[in-house]
Amino acid sequence: MGECCPPMDLFRSEPMQLVQIIIPIESAHLTVSYLGDLGLLQFKDLNAEKSPFQRTYAAQIKRCAEMARKLRFFKDQMLKANLPSSKSKRLVDVNVDDLEVKLGEFEAELIEMNSNSDKLQRSYNELIEYKLVLEKAGEFFHSAQSNAALQQRENESRHIGDESLDTPLLLEQEASTDPSKQVKLGFLTGLVPRGKSLAFERILFRATRGNVFLRQAVVENPVTDPVSGEKVEKNVFVVFYSGERAKNKILKICEAFGANRYSFPEDLGRQAQMITEVSGRSSELKTTIDIGLLHQGSLLQTIGEHFEHWNLLVRKEKSIYHHLNMLSLDVTKKCLVAEGWSPIFASKQIQDALQRAAFDSNSQVGAIFQVLHTQEAPPTYFRTNKFTSSFQEIVEAYGVAKYQEANPAVYTIVTFPFLFAVMFGDWGHGICLLLATLYLIGRERKLSSQKLGDIMEMAFGGRYVILLMAIFSIYTGLIYNEFFSVPFELFGSSAYACRDLSCRDATTAGLIKVRPTYPFGLDPVWHGSRSELPFLNSLKMKMSILIGVVQMNLGIIISYFNARFFRSGVNVWFQFIPQIIFLNSLFGYLSVLIVMKWWTGSKADLYHVMIYMFLSPTDELGENQLFSGQRTVQLVLLLLAFVSVPWMLFPKPFILKKQHQDRHQGQSYALLENTEESLQVNSNHDAHGHGEFEFSEVFVHQMIHTIEFVLGAVSNTASYLRLWALSLAHSELSSVFYDKVLLLAWGFNNVIILIVGIIVFICATVGVLLLMETLSAFLHALRLHWVEFQNKFYEGDGYKFYPFSFALLDDEDE
Repeated sequence: MGECCPPMDLFRSEPMQLVQIIIPIESAHLTVSYLGDLGLLQFKDLNAEKSPFQRTYAAQIKRCAEMARKLRFFKDQMLKANLPSSKSKRLVDVNVDDLEVKLGEFEAELIEMNSNSDKLQRSYNELIEYKLVLEKAGEFFHSAQSNAALQQRENESRHIGDESLDTPLLLEQEASTDPSKQVKLGFLTGLVPRGKSLAFERILFRATRGNVFLRQAVVENPVTDPVSGEKVEKNVFVVFYSGERAKNKILKICEAFGANRYSFPEDLGRQAQMITEVSGRSSELKTTIDIGLLHQGSLLQTIGEHFEHWNLLVRKEKSIYHHLNMLSLDVTKKCLVAEGWSPIFASKQIQDALQRAAFDSNSQVGAIFQVLHTQEAPPTYFRTNKFTSSFQEIVEAYGVAKYQEANPAVYTIVTFPFLFAVMFGDWGHGICLLLATLYLIGRERKLSSQKLGDIMEMAFGGRYVILLMAIFSIYTGLIYNEFFSVPFELFGSSAYACRDLSCRDATTAGLIKVRPTYPFGLDPVWHGSRSELPFLNSLKMKMSILIGVVQMNLGIIISYFNARFFRSGVNVWFQFIPQIIFLNSLFGYLSVLIVMKWWTGSKADLYHVMIYMFLSPTDELGENQLFSGQRTVQLVLLLLAFVSVPWMLFPKPFILKKQHQDRHQGQSYALLENTEESLQVNSNHDAHGHGEFEFSEVFVHQMIHTIEFVLGAVSNTASYLRLWALSLAHSELSSVFYDKVLLLAWGFNNVIILIVGIIVFICATVGVLLLMETLSAFLHALRLHWVEFQNKFYEGDGYKFYPFSFALLDDEDE
């Protein structure tokens, strides 16, 4: 059998088998690799008691992890350089040992390049900052000297004009001052981040008690910081101080604020010379850095061409050794023993893979394949395709089916989109959903290879679910006759007309039937303000009850076939017949009355019929009678409903007790049947076949089950009314947007208001009805399947089949 399966394969999971493979150690690596290509064997861990470091191939896994680390390093470097990895047109097979050496060489070369580039870049950034300091501080010193010269000339002219008798004394006093006592000022220059400049100035003055003089100049463009390598807005500062103590304080403050300091010559000529030297050195460094970046880019481009191939090879190698660590060594240490689960249909393919591995590895002894008999519960495996996989995932989000249990996904393919459409029914909105889904399906190949966002990823993964939801929504929308809440006469004219003009916006009292019945869906005249509550609302509510009763009956029927398949041993008359009788005596009968009322056009009040069926079952029905003998039928159904409760409760515990006693009187020993049958029967016998039979425990369990079913039959039927409630809400919201936005804007006879109204209508329709309402209807349909439908038959306590497959590595994250 191939990978494509007939639809019937979805009803039950694939028959599984536990296999043992004895592999010669020299062909073990190639054998596991071929099994990974096949992807149909789930290995069991035979070394679960050992830690990862105690296993046979721990060193090889460590090597693969180190290669994976180097590849991640390459990927980060390519992302920094904006060089995406691309698949090479010509792939060359690389030995893992050769790849390890090559990756090591590339890593060493890149690390050296990065180190040199970082040093050169830091030096370049320091030179740029130094140049800014020379320019800005030079301007300050130049302006200060100009001001000082001007001040000196003014003082000299004032001194000559203001000579007096006291002047010689003053000059004499100044001349007698000791030169050693004169104060000499020092200064420091550098750059400080602009965001810290005010705090920097404040701390300087506090630390030196105001004995400093600070000047700052704003640098117009952000500067690359040599330490962090980030663009930072900075100010050039010059701070004057007096004394070594003040200098030490200033140095510590500069270090604390991340201010980069640079030396500055006092001589103006030296300043110009320094600016020229710094500009020349920075140009040389820039050229060197550009050449280094070109070399680095060329190396990264070479790596990028082979990156995907190397990455997949390393991940495959690591996965192979990880699974080899699950195998146990035999006593001779010449063979590895593997155990695992595989579908029965895959036996031939697995044996072919073992033979090819033995031949390709030149092994003198081939691997031995044999099936083991076990009572362990196998994993669950459903073969799906891209259409059915999303429905299977909806079911498995609730729980994975146990082995060979009936699969709800088969029914979900039809019932899920249909229940969604009952709540979402509008063929205009359905067409919008259909167009969006067709876009996703049309670009399926391209989108599947791209990284999508979380929401888009979910929408794309469920594109075929949304496709059926859209198609069913168009169908139910045609039945409701709603196109963005507007009715259309698509299938002919309305069958009704008004007697006179007064009934146009009135109730249905003024309508008469003048044509044949509208052929498909709801007659347009019954839609809207005239009849939304009397007819369409009633239709949706009653249809919800009919759908709920049918689906719950389907769940009980599936539960019966499940029990027959697993040979539960409990007679159908004592387990499923009373459930069917109880459910249909009440709600099945209500469904029959609904259909009869539609068929006959009766005015009977079904609420009154059902209430007084319990309160006054012997009273005459009067005008609420739909058929002759209805009172007698109701009495019989009521009696059956009451009888079915103890019928569900009492027989099953006694039957199980009798079966347990029979098994322990010598009938429990029998020949071992084939693997598939023993696996199916095993789960049954484990429950009550071993140990003491606790009758009280079984009885209490059955009592709880009976109470749950009785109360659930009522609550689940009521829960299906959400179909009516959400359908009504969707219709009303759509009507509000149409009447209060689009028609209101149209009534102003203004083009601008009309355009605004159309934009608001489109935004409201897309945002509320096509997104929020879609999600709401989806969640409610999900709940109806998980709780109201699946709880009748689905246990969902199995575990999924996860085969060792290289095809799954593409979807895994490191």
